[in-house]
Amino acid sequence: MTTPAPPPVPAAASAPELDVLLTGTVFFDLIFTGFPHPPTPGTEVWTSGMGSSPGGIANLAVACARLGLRTGLAAGFGDDLYGDWMWQVLRDQEHVDLTYSRRFHAWHTPVTVSMALAEDRSMVTHGHPTPHPVAELVAIPPPTGAVLVDLGDPELRAAPWWREARAAGALVFADAGWDPAQEWDRRILDDLADCDAFTPNAEEAMGYTRTTTPEDAVAALAEHVPLAVVTCGKGGALAIDGTTGEQATVPSLRAEVVDATGAGDVFAAALVLGTLRRWPLTQRLKFAVLCSSLAVQEFGGSLAAPGWGDIADWRRQVCERAGNDADAATTAREYAFLDELLTGVVTRRVRRAEGTIARISDAGLGTQTPPDPPTQEEGLR
Repeated sequence: MTTPAPPPVPAAASAPELDVLLTGTVFFDLIFTGFPHPPTPGTEVWTSGMGSSPGGIANLAVACARLGLRTGLAAGFGDDLYGDWMWQVLRDQEHVDLTYSRRFHAWHTPVTVSMALAEDRSMVTHGHPTPHPVAELVAIPPPTGAVLVDLGDPELRAAPWWREARAAGALVFADAGWDPAQEWDRRILDDLADCDAFTPNAEEAMGYTRTTTPEDAVAALAEHVPLAVVTCGKGGALAIDGTTGEQATVPSLRAEVVDATGAGDVFAAALVLGTLRRWPLTQRLKFAVLCSSLAVQEFGGSLAAPGWGDIADWRRQVCERAGNDADAATTAREYAFLDELLTGVVTRRVRRAEGTIARISDAGLGTQTPPDPPTQEEGLR
């Protein structure tokens, strides 16, 4: 079957002005939780929880949109049921602008099955390249405050649109992701000359800079990019902003980690928001640490991202505990800036990971006893 050519990309003038524009691959994520024991060849394991959500670049798009950023996504979608559902969730539920995204006939959606086992997870993924390169979906970038680019993807790194967006005034926030070969191509550091911020985790930062500590890594990165940020998981985050001369180190917040998928994307989205609003560096890092800590307490990558209602709930709960909990009192003082940010903000409820498509998820039941499998008679009903 011959794959039809994609429709022409609309001119920039027809697209609404955005706060953030990003591109990448969207996956249908299916998450299983509550394993009585790990699966082994030749066996069947019944789990107590399952949830589904858009994944991949959708993690970052939803995280941005839930913080109120006008978010545009350029991605490929299949014309199968998974593609229909994810298009609807992103466009209608999460209000992500899909002007630059494309539906491809007879191309099926990439799928990832994630199995949450203890404090870790295993994943199985299947997919094919889009009929038309995702990196070419944006021919002429629309007016936007920021763009996010994955320098670890050679096609996206070579795409001209994000450099053109920067020339038109957009801030470029870059990441590079994990290098499975751990070769840490230093040419990525050269590409930082066209970026405004770089947000690797500690292992990635030390790999690219050939350093041995996060502190040395962030200092080395600051020589290549105006805003260097290194995330350290439970160690918090540290950053240097060369445009203001600020340096900051922020500890993590205590949280029960349920699913860490997408936590880095949530951190990046919060950092973009704070940078566009010109918050002090320490405040930006604290806000990003808070948002990522809220995300890891939910299942499902993109749909685990917090909205302003989640942030307001957290602030209220911390203040309520502050009267008889010294740690909570310290945290309440450290995050007092949230009171001003929350003033007048619409705190709508957000959706979490769903079960089978469009059904409520029971992924959060991971600590309960898995149900007994149905008998043959029950399965035939």
